Amino acid sequence: MNTKQSGKVVFSLQTLFDTVDSITKKYIDLWEEICNIESPTNCKSGVDAVGNRLVHLAKGLGWSVERLSHPIAGDALCLTLNPDAKEIPVALSGHMDTVHPVGLFGSPAVHMDEKRIYGPGVSDCKGGIVAACLAMEALQLCGFCARPVRLILQSDEEVSSILSDKTTIAFMAEKAKDCIAFLNTEPTANPGKITVERKGIIRYVFDIHGIAAHSSKCDEGASAISEAAHKIIELEKWKDGDGITCTCGVIEGGSAPNTVAERCTFMADIRYKTPEQLACVQQRVREIADTVFVEGTTCTLTVKSERVCGERTKQNVALFEKANAILQRNGFGSFEMRGVKGGSDASNLSALGIPCLDSLGVHGGKIHSKDEYAELYSLPLVAKQLAALVHEL
Repeated sequence: MNTKQSGKVVFSLQTLFDTVDSITKKYIDLWEEICNIESPTNCKSGVDAVGNRLVHLAKGLGWSVERLSHPIAGDALCLTLNPDAKEIPVALSGHMDTVHPVGLFGSPAVHMDEKRIYGPGVSDCKGGIVAACLAMEALQLCGFCARPVRLILQSDEEVSSILSDKTTIAFMAEKAKDCIAFLNTEPTANPGKITVERKGIIRYVFDIHGIAAHSSKCDEGASAISEAAHKIIELEKWKDGDGITCTCGVIEGGSAPNTVAERCTFMADIRYKTPEQLACVQQRVREIADTVFVEGTTCTLTVKSERVCGERTKQNVALFEKANAILQRNGFGSFEMRGVKGGSDASNLSALGIPCLDSLGVHGGKIHSKDEYAELYSLPLVAKQLAALVHEL
């Protein structure tokens, strides 16, 4: 039963959790619906269709809606419960875009069995968005009105926001800058662990020009492919799982097997843990690009995309300790801090000094593959955890 103390509605956390359970079916249906809307990052119409469905939900519940429109990227959104409340806001977040090309999963794209939901984005990251919405409606139904709860929805996270030229990141930062916490709903395959640290990512394109020649006179040419091979071998020496790593996963070059390649391009995905490691990467990459291994070749180096690292800051650790105490007190067990090697938007917010926790979304696996899945049981569980954190932080 709800009561009032000093003008505020007071309710038990058990009442809140029971409310989550009572409306979970509605949100399982929403989960299936928005995942059937295929939304790879470069498909603005798909990303916007997901956003518009969530806007429809928000307006129906009386939440405020703010939109950052963009001509190429999907529109970023901020949906707010209790926009006029006086206490410090809390931010929840997730991204609406996926990596899967339209049609990869067949039609319909989503299917379920008794335990799991399968399809594009069910885990990364639409499941987390749905859990956040479920938590927010449950809080509202219980009369929670103490603070604004902002759900910030990103539209081009999967490509490090290059489609929007980072304007979506700026939008997120603006909406989260005064928040007590930024809780990101990226998925987790490790329930019981909360992410407080992420690697940064920088991707380079090496564009190499050589001298074409017939293969019978290969000594008169300068192979761009051979030059690329030398550079790739140097870059791939970075394989420190706890530090710098490099993977050269895309390469294009040559026109025929009996021709010395005049041009070759390849991309390097480099991950790092600290700003100091980034400085090391930038210096060494420049050296490799400038070094000529095959006489007669030249190289142009460009940065394709960047994502800052999310360091294990004092603010993040303090927020984790507070969150862990809340979750443990409310029957969810004790959690562990962890660092991960993938990037996320939380790193950008953490770098601005905003306390961040990540991997608070649904439990699942095989993300970025045709076999992506999420555990159905985790939707109400995660919603209860998010609701408890919003209520008690």
